[in-house]
Amino acid sequence: MTHLHQNLPFSFLLIFSLTTLVSSHSRPYSPPSVTHITNSFPHVTIESAFSNAFGASNVKFLSNGSMATLALDKISGSGLVSQSRYSYGFFSAAIKLPAGLSPGVVVAFYLSNADKFPHNHDEIDIELLGHDKRNDWVIQTNIYANGSVRTGREEKFYLWFDPTQQHHYYSILWNSYHTVFFVDNIPVREFIHKNTPSFIYPLKPMSLYATIWDGSEWATHGGKYPVNYKYGPFVVSLAEMELSGCINDPKSPISSCSKSNPSGLDPVDGAEFIKLSQQQIGAMDWARRKLMFYSYCNDRTRYKVLPPECQ
Repeated sequence: MTHLHQNLPFSFLLIFSLTTLVSSHSRPYSPPSVTHITNSFPHVTIESAFSNAFGASNVKFLSNGSMATLALDKISGSGLVSQSRYSYGFFSAAIKLPAGLSPGVVVAFYLSNADKFPHNHDEIDIELLGHDKRNDWVIQTNIYANGSVRTGREEKFYLWFDPTQQHHYYSILWNSYHTVFFVDNIPVREFIHKNTPSFIYPLKPMSLYATIWDGSEWATHGGKYPVNYKYGPFVVSLAEMELSGCINDPKSPISSCSKSNPSGLDPVDGAEFIKLSQQQIGAMDWARRKLMFYSYCNDRTRYKVLPPECQ
């Protein structure tokens, strides 16, 4: 159990769940049209780009390594970690979540360097939180740096589709200008770095993780509904993985890196990726108005003085 927690996002330590009773299946929202940023970068073979992080017996590679499944059962969760560390980049996966009741189950797609910097690590998190009889899966995003786990910057969203029926894209764009979270190519959150002190956002190279694990202590209604293993095993499917950007070379100066994407599109400094287009801004406004149900910037109970980027 200790080994498992060493490989998981630390944001679970502080998160609580709201109890709004809403079902994504009953929301008749049609998402706006956007340019598919996922079409800009090549897919990688998951089996060659990742190593087992934990629960190796619950990891299976399919379709010549281009797809993978991760399982959570009574014995263990499971996870993958990228072979390379990245200083910036674009990271995306098509994910199909476990069907059926899944309270307490957490599927995470995130960047972290906790293995290398256990006391002052950075993270950029997408966490998909399992549902009970009244609520469906939700997505939680978070970002912090230098071990600031006590200052969570969580935002939570409902989805406008059933994420258990087919694969959907979950993506992170991280560069020196901003960090952006996407769902099916629609930006749902943008964290602009110039609006915050530099110690608040990640600056150190990170690895990419994909995991499934037991978040019974907090994931569904603040731990009210733990994982019920009679509905298990819980299996998540991964496909169309993309890792493009700045691969960190530990033998070179911190500022040096090699580009992993030969197409010429640069998610670190490319003009297409330093700011959102007007189309993307409009789509993000739609997502935040229609689907966001929690933001740390609106949590006056938690923060008597709001973080600087919220003011």
